[in-house]
Amino acid sequence: MIRFAFAFVMLFAALPAQAEVDIQEITTPAGINAWLVEDHSIPFVALELRFRGGGSLDAPGKRGAVNLMTGLLEEGAGDMDSRAFARRTEELAASFSYSASHDTISVSARFLTENRDQAIALLRESLVNPSFNQPSIDRVRGQIISIIQSDQKDPRNLATEAFDALVYGDHPYGSSLNGTLETVSGLTRDDVLAAHKATLARDRLFVSAVGDITANDLSAVLDQLLGDLPATGAPLPGDADVNLPGGMQVVEFDTPQSVATFAQPGIDRDDPDFFAAYLLNHILGGGGFESRLMNEVREKRGLTYGVYSYLVDRDGAQVWMGSVASANDRIAEAISVIRDEWVRIRENGVTEAELQDAKTYLTGAYPLRFDGNGPIANIAVGMQIEGLPTDYIATRNDRVNAVTLEDVNRVARDLLNPDKLTFIVVGKPEGLDSTIN
Repeated sequence: MIRFAFAFVMLFAALPAQAEVDIQEITTPAGINAWLVEDHSIPFVALELRFRGGGSLDAPGKRGAVNLMTGLLEEGAGDMDSRAFARRTEELAASFSYSASHDTISVSARFLTENRDQAIALLRESLVNPSFNQPSIDRVRGQIISIIQSDQKDPRNLATEAFDALVYGDHPYGSSLNGTLETVSGLTRDDVLAAHKATLARDRLFVSAVGDITANDLSAVLDQLLGDLPATGAPLPGDADVNLPGGMQVVEFDTPQSVATFAQPGIDRDDPDFFAAYLLNHILGGGGFESRLMNEVREKRGLTYGVYSYLVDRDGAQVWMGSVASANDRIAEAISVIRDEWVRIRENGVTEAELQDAKTYLTGAYPLRFDGNGPIANIAVGMQIEGLPTDYIATRNDRVNAVTLEDVNRVARDLLNPDKLTFIVVGKPEGLDSTIN
């Protein structure tokens, strides 16, 4: 009966949300800050936790420890092993997920109002008192090693690894947060404990909750859930020294189709020109079949199934990236077309019609993101990490619409930099040689 009730609630929790999202800011007696969107229409709560730092806080020589630790948080806590923890989670009709990225550790919880106290107690055990027993460490380590081995046969992953190593160097961004076969194989339980202490701390915590809970109840819940975590964690890494010299690096790999990752310097989310760059990217390569790159590389010439560009704003680096794949004997032409379009849009700009189409799409698609308590909680916690105000949801489309054609074309001239456009190509491309030492 509980499972049916939870499925019924999740169905309604996924219905489109109202256009207006009223965010309350709260501070608990223990000093934990959180954002809350109250919605008492269904007896369900979505809770999102983010810890800044993520895999970038791996200790020297211990690459992959944070990722391994995060994978172990649901593998038993307190006196429960992994099966008992999973069984108890299911009994409560709750859902917990844990993931690591270069910049964050994310914890997502979904639970029914009637089971809130028990669900929070169980989640607390996983965060504050994870067991990290050796059998679980060995099992999850084996899964990660299998992923690493599989990645070494994937040209897209090889392109990403080569790109990160070139662009970010010795910064943690320069290597996979999964770690290497050598580093992961050498990790001990003490390394996992150290990663836990370094990352899950209150001084880098962001919290959002959406659903059937009041501000007073959320305040009590958060102090119970998080009050026993360390006050401070390991120092956050500094900015990366981004290396985008322009040119080409070819990584030989036996495959009939080459994969290219390309990038130039990007733009910070806080930059006043961010929305102009965001719209420009949509027109250039972020707008799917309507983008310039897709039209030139796929539609006109049939060189690829897909080519894309996107803005990447990490805590310690900003780049403007893209990707394309094509047959070994056609990848050189695809890259040439991408370079030409980079120059063309920089020199000639975009049209008023292109800008209006981009605005129409981006403002129309934005409300569709708020399709339930979970997505709203996820967006709200992301807003906090980005330093955005609580009214951003209401004003975001106005910011998009305020961008003028002059703004976009000025940013195209100032920001697009064909000389810095750097390509990493994995495969056996014909007519391409490395020009980067």
